[in-house]
Amino acid sequence: MILPRVKTAKAVNLGVVFLLELGVLGSVCYLGFARGGTVGLLIGFLGAGALGRLWGLFGSPRARFKVRGAARFAFEALWFGAGALALYAAGAHACAAVFATVGVISKALAHAWDQ
Repeated sequence: MILPRVKTAKAVNLGVVFLLELGVLGSVCYLGFARGGTVGLLIGFLGAGALGRLWGLFGSPRARFKVRGAARFAFEALWFGAGALALYAAGAHACAAVFATVGVISKALAHAWDQ
């Protein structure tokens, strides 16, 4: 039976997307902490806080301002791109490439499956 496998794959993909969303916040924290000093701490904490607020306003399933269509695509591209860019700027080039690749594949599957 193929249906249970597809349901499992969809559930796993939702989990991957959730981990990627958290990974963006972690990536910004990592960038700040890798930089060090007071400015690094500010980047780490305030950057993650600002991105978390943006996600709550626009990206969350219960967002105050729902974005759909092309605006949603642009928001998510900027969101996941910010995570990959933060990793790259922190010097974790391979991690940035993996993060971006997994993000593109996972979001493509989510779009194909109407998740």
